[in-house]
Amino acid sequence: MRRDSSETKRKILTVCVRLFLEQGYKNTSVSQILDEAGVARGSYLHLFPTKDRILLDLTETMFGGQFGVARSIADSKLPPVYAYAVETAIQLTLTELNENLREIYIEAYSLPETSEYIYLHTTAELKQIFGENFPDDTESDFYEMEIGTAGLMRSYMARKCDIHFPLERKLSRFLTAAMRVYRVPEEEQAKVLAFIQSLDIKAIATEVMYKLFAMLEMKYDFKLSKNGEMEETRCRNDYSVSCLLCAWCSALCRPRHLPRARRKNRLFAAVKQPARRKQ
Repeated sequence: MRRDSSETKRKILTVCVRLFLEQGYKNTSVSQILDEAGVARGSYLHLFPTKDRILLDLTETMFGGQFGVARSIADSKLPPVYAYAVETAIQLTLTELNENLREIYIEAYSLPETSEYIYLHTTAELKQIFGENFPDDTESDFYEMEIGTAGLMRSYMARKCDIHFPLERKLSRFLTAAMRVYRVPEEEQAKVLAFIQSLDIKAIATEVMYKLFAMLEMKYDFKLSKNGEMEETRCRNDYSVSCLLCAWCSALCRPRHLPRARRKNRLFAAVKQPARRKQ
């Protein structure tokens, strides 16, 4: 019985994650999930009482290795705040690269279970990064501050960049506000912002996006696109990083191996643009 339940859960997750990425979270209906997974509604509801519970599983996977990626980009000799800046800058940039990812992130930061996971997952990292600025504060204090900065993150994600509000300004505004919350000195803030501006953050986020999709394909055993083969890149350790090998292996590599926007126009071939909702 347990084996059957495990197999049903795998089928549901495989279909859901693929559909969330291909057509968006809100555009994926329970009826469509049941039809494509080939499972009964009762079995689905027993495992996932709401669609939000499926998003929680995806959120845990997506957030599992992001600080490791950021630390690989920010030199270990730099203060920890640089890793925080890189991690949050990558998140914000990812949502500008793909509208379905934007929706997934916004929902994750909004729904009770997924947002609580984000708060708890991030709290320990925040205490490690900014603990020296708050010597008397506990993890509970950092949890409460994370609620505020996560709210900032969600708001900036929801506001799409345009000619009047470019990505560079969005990153600067968010990071300045967040670093003030965590008592980063003004002089250090300026250095952190300059460091972020020196990075090709779109190229870095693009590589992270490819690796995220690849990791999800591998974990949930599906392919996003039959024709959307990803280019292979090679890092300084001579690891061959193809779309089927990476589970956040960015943590093994230095930023020098990240491509400088050499992708062709097939960049988003692996993920369809979000479908228009029926009026």
